[in-house]
Amino acid sequence: MRSKMVCITCPIGCELEVEVEDGEISVRGNNCKRGEVYAKAEVTSPKRIITSVVNIDGGKYHCASVKTTKPIDKDKIFDVLNIIRGLKIKAPLRIGDVVVKNILESGVDIVATSNIEVIA
Repeated sequence: MRSKMVCITCPIGCELEVEVEDGEISVRGNNCKRGEVYAKAEVTSPKRIITSVVNIDGGKYHCASVKTTKPIDKDKIFDVLNIIRGLKIKAPLRIGDVVVKNILESGVDIVATSNIEVIA
């Protein structure tokens, strides 16, 4: 199997050609080792950092930004987003606060990436 992809690990955006034959993965077109690592991971087990917003109760703003602490399997993205969509967090909220611990038993937490103060 042969496929083409663009590396997203840095701004260069190398055009990669990936070939999988008998379980062996070969990568061409990368300008650095990160491109090879990215392509192999993308072919075997694609993962993504998820960013979203969570509803806030009693805060200066009605929502706050959140993200995963590590990349999560691409096939679990919508499951994670559905869980986040159903949350309502009580203010105050600080950057780094864990909003969901070990989401979907993945070993990945959802953390706040913004501060939300309580309405005075």
